[in-house]
Amino acid sequence: MSSPTQPPSTNLAASAPPASQAQWFRDEVHAHDASLKAYLRGQFPSVRDVDDVVQESYLRVWRRQVSNPIQSAKSFLYKVARHLAIDTLRHHRASPVDAVADISTLEVLDAKPSAADAACTSEEIDLLVEAIETLPPRCREIVILRKLRGLSQKDIAARMGIEERTVETQGAKGLDRCENFLRARGVTGLK
Repeated sequence: MSSPTQPPSTNLAASAPPASQAQWFRDEVHAHDASLKAYLRGQFPSVRDVDDVVQESYLRVWRRQVSNPIQSAKSFLYKVARHLAIDTLRHHRASPVDAVADISTLEVLDAKPSAADAACTSEEIDLLVEAIETLPPRCREIVILRKLRGLSQKDIAARMGIEERTVETQGAKGLDRCENFLRARGVTGLK
C-alpha cells in the first residue's frame, strides 16, 4: 500500500521573520514607540501624520536590519524618523523655522554621524539661533512661541496681551528676517 502524497508545503514560517528577529524588533525598536512619537510631535509640530512617519521608520529599520544588522537600533530609528519628518516638511514646503521645534533640546541621535552631516547640522542650528537672537524682543518671543513652541496665534495673543493680528504680522516679519539672515550666510533651500 502506498502512502498518501502530501500537498506541497507552503511553509508560512519561511516568509515570516525568525522569532529572534521579531523579538529584536519588539525589544529594540517598538519599545520606543511612545517616546519616538513624543519626540516627533515635540520637534516637528508641523508634521500632521506622525503615525505615518513612525510606521515608515519601522519599515525602513526592519529592512535595514534584515540586509545589514544595526548596531544601535534606537539611534538608527530616531535618525530615520527625523529624516522622514524633515522630508515630510520639505514636501509640504514648510519654512525652515518650522522644521525645528526647540533648538535647545536637539540632541545627536546617531553616535557616529558623518562629518558632513554633523558640520552642516551644527552650522545651520547655530545660524538659526543667531538669526532668532537678532530679532527685536517682542518679535523674537512671538517667533519662539509660534514656531518653536507650537502655540497658536490666539494663545500667543492672550499670553502677551496683544491683538492676534499683531502676532500674525510680527511673526511673519520675524520669519522673513530669519530667512534673509540665513540666506545672507549661504543657507540655501529655503521655501
